[in-house]
Amino acid sequence: MSSLRFPVGRLPDEALLSGLATGDPELAVTFVRRFQHTVFGVAIAVTGDPQLAEDIAQQTFERAWRHAQIYDSRRGSVTTWLTTIAHNLAIDAVRARRTDPVAPEDLDALLGVVTETPEQWVLEDEASSRLRAAVARLPKEQARALVMAGIYGMTAQQIADWEKIPLGTAKTRIRSAMGKLRTTLAAPKRGDHAQ
Repeated sequence: MSSLRFPVGRLPDEALLSGLATGDPELAVTFVRRFQHTVFGVAIAVTGDPQLAEDIAQQTFERAWRHAQIYDSRRGSVTTWLTTIAHNLAIDAVRARRTDPVAPEDLDALLGVVTETPEQWVLEDEASSRLRAAVARLPKEQARALVMAGIYGMTAQQIADWEKIPLGTAKTRIRSAMGKLRTTLAAPKRGDHAQ
């Protein structure tokens, strides 16, 4: 190491994250070593499964590498950013492994959690954020029908039976929701409020 270079292990967290984004192998290794115990700790606390926690830790660092350029220090420290990513990935993994399906009558509460989490700025890319925001803006009946069809895999007839509405109404709600999502997501990123 050159005597002119600042020791890598003493670099601030933000500098290491910037180095991670550039692909510098030495900075990437230092970044992972600095945060690996914290990230793994969050993952194991949520999942209770060491193997799954290792996978989540790896996914957390991969996501940090892919999204390092969008990190904003005004919204929190690098540690907070990473632990939020790890926490949300762990929650998603636990939900995906859940053997008990969520009942459709609990859908309203689930929609709120899915669309209005305070950590959503950290978690996903801009497209996912736009999708969540678009679903949140749908009328409640259309959002319910869309989630029942898209997440639960219910047919229009099953939705009609569950919601106690005519089949045509269920189909219209699904079709309208999909149309509104298409329009919203196809609109330019800025100024897409002209709906």
